[in-house]
Amino acid sequence: MCSGYRIFNIGHRTSDIGQLAFLISIICFLILSSCSQPPSNPDHLVFRYNEHSNIPTLDPAFARNPQTIWPTNQLFNGLVQLDDSLKVQPDIAKHWRFVDSTCTFYFTLRDDVYFHKDEVFGDEGTRKVTAYDFEYSFSRLTDPKVASPGSWVMNNVERYEAENDSVFKIALKRPFPPFLGMLGMRYLSAVPKEAVDFYGNEFRRNPVGTGPFQFKLWEENVKLVLRKNPLYFEKDENGEQLPYLEAIAITFLPDKQSEFLQFAQGKIDFVSGLDNSYKDEIITTTGALQDSYKDRVKLITAPYLNTEYLGFFMGADTPEIKSNALRQAVNYGFDREKMVTYLRNGMGIPAHHGFIPKGLPGFNSIDGYTYQPEKARELIEQYKAETGDINPQIVIGTNSQYLDICEYIQRELEKLGIAVTIDVMPPSTLRQMKSSGELDIFRASWIADYPDAENYLSLYYSKNFTPNGPNYTHYKNEVFDSLYVAALNVSDIEKRKVLYTQMDSIVVADAPVVPLFYDMAIRFVNKDVSGLGINPQNFLVLKRVKKAKGED
Repeated sequence: MCSGYRIFNIGHRTSDIGQLAFLISIICFLILSSCSQPPSNPDHLVFRYNEHSNIPTLDPAFARNPQTIWPTNQLFNGLVQLDDSLKVQPDIAKHWRFVDSTCTFYFTLRDDVYFHKDEVFGDEGTRKVTAYDFEYSFSRLTDPKVASPGSWVMNNVERYEAENDSVFKIALKRPFPPFLGMLGMRYLSAVPKEAVDFYGNEFRRNPVGTGPFQFKLWEENVKLVLRKNPLYFEKDENGEQLPYLEAIAITFLPDKQSEFLQFAQGKIDFVSGLDNSYKDEIITTTGALQDSYKDRVKLITAPYLNTEYLGFFMGADTPEIKSNALRQAVNYGFDREKMVTYLRNGMGIPAHHGFIPKGLPGFNSIDGYTYQPEKARELIEQYKAETGDINPQIVIGTNSQYLDICEYIQRELEKLGIAVTIDVMPPSTLRQMKSSGELDIFRASWIADYPDAENYLSLYYSKNFTPNGPNYTHYKNEVFDSLYVAALNVSDIEKRKVLYTQMDSIVVADAPVVPLFYDMAIRFVNKDVSGLGINPQNFLVLKRVKKAKGED
């Protein structure tokens, strides 16, 4: 069915013929924009971006990576949301309280939140969201038949229930201070049971949520279109209903170079990240925009909660991996400043402060590894004396995207007397072999699931050995483990920060990893676009975005 549109008053009289022609053009536009499959709205009302990775689903229960999180961010809401400073803000829950003695949250919901219009709601077309929708959505997340990759977020939850339409209760098994922030993850969005029951497995491409945009059209691997949700509950500071845009159009060009060409030609509105195929074209070696782009492009950067690193599999039998001296030598043996400057055009922060990245409490509290080639040589000699191995050699597993970084490390370490072989493999193979402990050394990154340093330190808790958790290195330290458990019982972030710093210091000393750099969230944005912020998790939030109207 065609949706209704307001008739706009035309303020300036022209000739009758001219006015008639203008009216006809307006009517044609309204008919086309409301009834045709893809929206044909004025360009300044449509935000366009490319997703070079495939979007497999629009079901928030499967929003495990950015290509799925970005569109589902526009379609769904949870109890809470995170602002650009990663502070927890109300979303569908207008306020909450926490009872320490029982580790229980009580969330009071807004009464003006409606699901997107859809036939599953019958003649009414929609209905209000209630606490029972969260009870259903949480249960669906842990349903083995659904097999959501986000079921782990419920590991610390003892029980949950709707006390009535407007109050939702969550009781935790034990204190877990990061949990409130985790509730902003798309996994924990409100979904209506009617839609899931009606669409079944096809809910993945027929999403019904509460977000600022609603589903319109998806031709998989070609184009995805979302339209403005006229029922959206949030308003701006002036009382104007969000979102400002009429639509979002997502294309699926498969490579970053083609994506950048579309951006340079003005066919998409922004590009996220820095790829080797275009980094020298758009920015200088010091991280500034090239002069040829300054008049039409904005560069927006922020610390990104992502630590890039090399991991040692501590269960390996090779003497090089078992040796703390050699692992430390690798850490001291290359210049992170030079690496970031020349291989990343300055877009990154050299990892000199442990594993916790910039942007989280605990960062910058300790001294990690800097470039000290003489210290590295001493440690290599110590390794030779301890093991009798006079020709240390290591193998680094990586994918092609990070080959340049691994080759740089290879050259620097070989100057010091460590022979390095680089094993390049597809990303899927790297992930599998890293998880199964088949690689002595692997290149990896850890992007925060939620904004708390515990998320990073969980990689070194011994009970999290893969496949039971994210401890890919199989690192174990009893003091670290005891501090990790203690931190989970401390609600005060300043006190918890002290424990986080101690844990990160232990990891630095034992060197199960080689932190390379803390990433930056990077956005190249068309200057016609305003209101597109940036945040340390690099989430895409489009409800406050506007586009200036270009010249005819």
